Amino acid sequence: MDISFQLEKMTILEKLQTIEEIWKNLAESSNSIPSPSWHNDVLLARAGRVEEGSSQFSDWSEAKDRIRNKTR
Repeated sequence: MDISFQLEKMTILEKLQTIEEIWKNLAESSNSIPSPSWHNDVLLARAGRVEEGSSQFSDWSEAKDRIRNKTR
């Protein structure tokens, strides 16, 4: 299937809406998308850091605020 977009003719809003539709479609079929083998290694390492206390989970809104404040 050949799908082509004329990106240069699309507005920013149209591009963002297209991206959102693609993500929505991918999310609906996420069980059929294979996860790379290295993902498991990363998840295990992160879980280990949380368990040993050198890392912790953050609420997503708090994490976004922290990221925004670092760039200012």
